[in-house]
Amino acid sequence: MSTFVAIDFETADHGRDSACAVGIVKVRGTRVVYEAAYLIRPPRQTFRFTWIHGITWEDVAGEPCFREVWLKIKPLLSDAHFLVAHNASFDRSVLQACCCASRLRPPDLEFQCTMRLARRVWGIYPTTLPDVCRSLRLPLNHHDPLSDAKASASIYVRALKTEVRCR
Repeated sequence: MSTFVAIDFETADHGRDSACAVGIVKVRGTRVVYEAAYLIRPPRQTFRFTWIHGITWEDVAGEPCFREVWLKIKPLLSDAHFLVAHNASFDRSVLQACCCASRLRPPDLEFQCTMRLARRVWGIYPTTLPDVCRSLRLPLNHHDPLSDAKASASIYVRALKTEVRCR
């Protein structure tokens, strides 16, 4: 039985080190065993993407920085075999940039991309998270980091079940 952690970041500006929120969903086998969302105070007060996720500097000014949040999240990865994200290259780059800026070692876990999985398993195009969730009839409040992480976890679990049935 594999264990994975689905992760979704929201960023404040174009810098990959500007995480302002993260959603985490830990799955053991096919069962969610933990979920949480954290607001993060990014290194700059510049918010370019409030129009996307609704988060402002005022929302995060009193929140912990990435380093403090990551130290809470990191223990959840101890038994994880991999990370899951939709458009994993984005979330991987945010995680690496935030770890680097915080002088932390990024986790040594591979990322599985549910965007690529949706294309391969079901032939879904386009493969934005809302498109995939609509096609699979999964609930989504897009750009809410916990909702996005839950959706990614659900897509991965559903793909596993689909691939097992097709063998």
